[in-house]
Amino acid sequence: MRTLHHVGFITSEKKEGAVFNEGLSVWLTDINQSPNKIEFLKFEEGSCMPELIQSQSHIAYTVPDLEEALKDCKVLFGPADVNEHLTIAFIEEEGVSIELMEMK
Repeated sequence: MRTLHHVGFITSEKKEGAVFNEGLSVWLTDINQSPNKIEFLKFEEGSCMPELIQSQSHIAYTVPDLEEALKDCKVLFGPADVNEHLTIAFIEEEGVSIELMEMK
């Protein structure tokens, strides 16, 4: 079962408060600072993320078991450990990128 977590919007400018994720070459805002759970992403040239993720907004869901959730999906990226508490993957459904997140 998926639970809506946030919506990510691609932007061409770095937003105030954004932090840089060096591994993915992307500036990210903190969804906890947004009353609407919006994450803004500004990708830098050379990011390893697939074009679909870099060019379109995404919807993010938490899932209880990421491995199970990825079965029969078109995986674009991941799974990747963000830290000891979070593993993410991006899939494509209906022509858009969907982020799946397993919180430990």
